[in-house]
Amino acid sequence: MKASIVSCIAIDILALAATALGQITTSQYNNQRTGSVLNEAYLTPRNVNASQFGKLGAFKVDGAVYAQPLFVPSVQIPGKGKHDVVFVATEHDSVYAFDAARPNDLPLWHVSFLDKKRSLTTVPTRDVQCPFIQPEVGVTATPVIDINTGKIYVLARTMSDPIFGDKQYFQHLHALAITTGVEKFGGPKLITASVSGRGAGSRNGQVRFDPLLQNPRASLALVNNTVYLAWASSCDLDPYHGWLMAYDPQTLEQRAVLNVTPDGDQGGIWASDAGLAADSQGNVYVPTANGTFDASSGGRDYGDSVLKLAVEGASIVIRDYFTPYDQARLSEGDADLGSSLLNSPELRFVCGCAIRR
Repeated sequence: MKASIVSCIAIDILALAATALGQITTSQYNNQRTGSVLNEAYLTPRNVNASQFGKLGAFKVDGAVYAQPLFVPSVQIPGKGKHDVVFVATEHDSVYAFDAARPNDLPLWHVSFLDKKRSLTTVPTRDVQCPFIQPEVGVTATPVIDINTGKIYVLARTMSDPIFGDKQYFQHLHALAITTGVEKFGGPKLITASVSGRGAGSRNGQVRFDPLLQNPRASLALVNNTVYLAWASSCDLDPYHGWLMAYDPQTLEQRAVLNVTPDGDQGGIWASDAGLAADSQGNVYVPTANGTFDASSGGRDYGDSVLKLAVEGASIVIRDYFTPYDQARLSEGDADLGSSLLNSPELRFVCGCAIRR
């Protein structure tokens, strides 16, 4: 979609009410990120045709949409009855809930993460020094919905621009009720992290998470009652690292943190704009891009690798990994392994040059 102050989400299915048998709670439909709906029973070659299939309408929103819209049927909205709801997050730091079958209606609810009293705004594109998301950066990563508790988890970027003093940049994890948009669990939770290391941007033996340079492109993932967030960069603007963080979905407390290049640089977790993949045992699979790799010689850096991860206690541990034999050449040529799609548990992936938004 073109970036603009007002965007529209077009609905292009025969009858959205028919999707009430299914739900879309995460990027690409499932934690394997297959992009497949294997139980589709309504849309067939008989009704998907030029005479019956087409645009039903459009939802008006306040900014560009990079995150995948999500869908939950039969949501009881207080005072408004039961609705099949599509959830849309925008780069203007908004989340909307619309009646999926009534695309031209007003939203069932709308939440903005901006705050004029505190001069809290979206991050201008010029500040991230990367032209691919215009004209502002707010919510980029696809949220994830916990259907059992009725919460949608959203990662939002904001900036405080006071009249005097330096700008401050923030990233927050929000947990919203899908029925009302009300913030839950005392949220939002400010994203902070620090790991020991001597890598790019380190100070006094610590590498700190930078809310301006670290770009959350990979979708949020809900695996084994844990919300995972991941980061790469904006246009490879150094210094940056690949970060992965795990949060408790009931308290929003941070459970564990992993920096994939603590003694080096880069290693961004892009996931091809999709989500982190996971298997039935709760292992999470992460492709990293570019940067330092020295794990084979006793180091802690995993650029251009596929990592098998899990939370153990207060740590995210690397249970296994794969790195191409020509990792150095891939990194030098910006032919990121981490720009490829990764489906678990089969670990299918295709190497190619990175195309980034």
